[in-house]
Amino acid sequence: MQDIKELSLKELEDKLLSWGSPKYYARGIYDWIYQKGAYEFSQMSNLPAPLRKALTDEFNILNLRLADLRESGDGTTKFLLELTDKNLVEAVNIPALKRATGCISSQVGCKFGCNFCASALGGFKRNLTTSEILEEVLYLKNNLKAGQLTHIVFMGTGEPLDNYENVLGAIRRINSPLAFNIGARRITVSTCGIIPGIERLALEDLQIEFSISLHAADDKTRSQLMPVNNKYPLAALIKCCQEYIAKTNRQITFEYILIKGVNADLTAAQNLVRLLEDLRLAKVNLIPANSIPESRINPADSAQVISFKEYLLKAGLNVTLRRPRGQDIDAACGQLRLRHE
Repeated sequence: MQDIKELSLKELEDKLLSWGSPKYYARGIYDWIYQKGAYEFSQMSNLPAPLRKALTDEFNILNLRLADLRESGDGTTKFLLELTDKNLVEAVNIPALKRATGCISSQVGCKFGCNFCASALGGFKRNLTTSEILEEVLYLKNNLKAGQLTHIVFMGTGEPLDNYENVLGAIRRINSPLAFNIGARRITVSTCGIIPGIERLALEDLQIEFSISLHAADDKTRSQLMPVNNKYPLAALIKCCQEYIAKTNRQITFEYILIKGVNADLTAAQNLVRLLEDLRLAKVNLIPANSIPESRINPADSAQVISFKEYLLKAGLNVTLRRPRGQDIDAACGQLRLRHE
């Protein structure tokens, strides 16, 4: 049985026409699935009964099974979802005062081995399909306790630009007014720095937000933290970022996890200022590290975090400090999956 979310609107219209049904019903089906959260075709009460039966006989809507659910005292909710092949992925709801952000995964595991992240500790298994990514969003949208899902970030397990076609397919459905209808500027893709993927993304004519996991401003430290830096070193990455900004006129956010004894001292801050000083439309998002016993990562102390932030601000950089969320439920990438496995 086929997952109906694998079909684009045009493909669904063509399928309906082949059955002798008007193609305009496709928009109604999209509305039931992506806006109303229907999980059975029998719920689609404004469709003719024969069409509902035909859809039920050939398609399904949901394929993922909820394997675990963790709720934090700060309102963050983490879903561990089992795929049809028994692999596991994570998705997180992060509510705030006037928004609700869904953090979703793009791969099962990760092949890039950043040593501050639990995603790669179990190894890389496979890419998620477009329909599996969309189902993560459905779970998050349909399980909010209050309000609407307003933002999506591809910051869960996996490297989005290493699963380019499926991620872009999901983004276009997430953004579509006929599907999830989440504005492009409320969708963020985060990468560890895959230069060919960044170059492709610059040509997509999408107004999405874009962030790069930087985490060090010298090649030696970054290569120790992120082996991908050996293939795409900082000089090449920054040049690519300059070209991305020139083509898109969009800001790039540089994610920087502050790790005790590694990248959180004054020298590291000075290196970061020098690296980014000529890069227009750049922002730095400082992130206190999550403690991960398996990788011996420990967060910088609060005084060091504040000093680091103040140095960047005085140097003229645009800086934010992310507030930790969901630490009591293993909400960081890959942690819950790792515990479960």
